[in-house]
Amino acid sequence: MLVVRPGGPADTDALLELAYLSGKGFTSLPENRDTLASRLALSEASFAGAVPASEAWYVLMLEDGETGRIEGVAAVKGAVGLQRPHFSFRVVTFTQFSSATATRFDHQALVLVNECSGHSEVGSLFLRPGKRQAGTGALLARSRYMLIAAARDRFAQTVMAELRGWFDERDVSPFWEGISAKFFRLPFEQADQMITTTDGQFIADLAPRHPIYLELVPDEAQAAIGKVHRHGEAARHMLESEGFARSGLIDIFDGGPTMFAPRDAIATVRGARLRTVRVIDGVPIDGLLADAATDCLLAVPDLATFRALRGAAVVGEDDVMLPPAVAAGLGVISGDRVMVC
Repeated sequence: MLVVRPGGPADTDALLELAYLSGKGFTSLPENRDTLASRLALSEASFAGAVPASEAWYVLMLEDGETGRIEGVAAVKGAVGLQRPHFSFRVVTFTQFSSATATRFDHQALVLVNECSGHSEVGSLFLRPGKRQAGTGALLARSRYMLIAAARDRFAQTVMAELRGWFDERDVSPFWEGISAKFFRLPFEQADQMITTTDGQFIADLAPRHPIYLELVPDEAQAAIGKVHRHGEAARHMLESEGFARSGLIDIFDGGPTMFAPRDAIATVRGARLRTVRVIDGVPIDGLLADAATDCLLAVPDLATFRALRGAAVVGEDDVMLPPAVAAGLGVISGDRVMVC
């Protein structure tokens, strides 16, 4: 059974392994042990409620209950852009008209903005390549929204997600090479790592302060604006199914899109409902109760003991009947409360 649980310092080695597997441009999973260890320590404190909501960073680990191996990771940030700016490019249109020549032109341009301050963020969604099937990605992705539903007051009214941008067959970012590298003059890997290992001052110092007209940008870089990495299409579809939409903002390094959703309009957050657990020990749910059982997303509605999984359950008006294995995976007993979606 696959269970999503809070991440902590004991998961450092596993998270570092996933970071190496994630590949270039996965900014939220840096290949840096110290950075990941600090993040997991913050995650442990966040789940314990020991840090302010705006500073919390919840790391969720997908664990195989039989082998103990970590198969994936996801995360939720309480807020971005408060302690350090969160820069993006906004794609804007400038209109110019000349009465002398009777001509009108619309010019698209990129403008550096800091519009995401205070938004909560879902991200860091990554699965081992061999586990990307049978709804595993959906379990991991939706567990983030069950976490938000469990403690809504710790998350902002707007939730954002940034998708990895396009890299070509040579594993090169056309957006970086055609636009951003001209300003930062660093290898992509170095700049990408500096986002998570420094205070980000280099972005404020070096990022363009004036609009970048796209007519002056190479075609390959233009085509990469807002284009999702080939490995990110599934994540984009899942975000859209939850109610996220493109915001017109893109990442300043790889051009990947930023998507927004109102917190309370996210499908899983909106659909999560509380039920009282009844453990049906001795009654096989695939036997007498097979007709009534459904495959549900289940989660513990408490930060400190949060867990999420998919399992068979019989959902009633006030209670939910769970087989012992599912109850054990969640760490609940009869009389406890769980969220069902």
